[in-house]
Amino acid sequence: MSKKCLFLGYNKKTTTLIDSIQELGGREGWTVNHSDTVLGNEFVKKYDAIVSFGYRHIIKQELLDSIKIPIINLHIAYLPYNKGAHPNFWSFVENTPAGITIHEVDKGIDTGRIILNKMIDFNIIKNKNLSFSQTYKILINEIENLFKENIKQLLNKDYEGHPQIGKGSYHNSKDLPPVLKSWDQKIYNTILDYNNI
Repeated sequence: MSKKCLFLGYNKKTTTLIDSIQELGGREGWTVNHSDTVLGNEFVKKYDAIVSFGYRHIIKQELLDSIKIPIINLHIAYLPYNKGAHPNFWSFVENTPAGITIHEVDKGIDTGRIILNKMIDFNIIKNKNLSFSQTYKILINEIENLFKENIKQLLNKDYEGHPQIGKGSYHNSKDLPPVLKSWDQKIYNTILDYNNI
């Protein structure tokens, strides 16, 4: 029996996950549709799984209530820390855990039940030449691998999630400080500048 997956956000040029789901489709009957636009309630009801990765729109509670399956989101932060925008920047300058999280979407921004997560230590003291763009690529690779390793369980909802513990942190896009001039700048030097050391 054919099953349908809706992939929200990044497209085939920016993520390998759409191809991974389609490859699974050859064995388990999954087909994939992609969208990066605002969703309508009737549109999403025809899917057996919905995955969000790099999706720029807020998913409203009304839509969440209208479907019977969880929407799974991929976020390059170790939740509950660094919800919202630019988690890779804030984990370094605020000295919070860096990592990746796959979680269910709820009415908040990156506040849903955690399915899988992984802390990643970049050891900036030892690796002083690392840039934000380099660590971003590492985080994207790590979260794609985590999804692929658990793809069947995630698409078939064969997992147990748990609530986020603690308040953590949240940032808007406009919160980025002037000290960040390029994503290619060195993280170590940026941390010193941010903290006026």
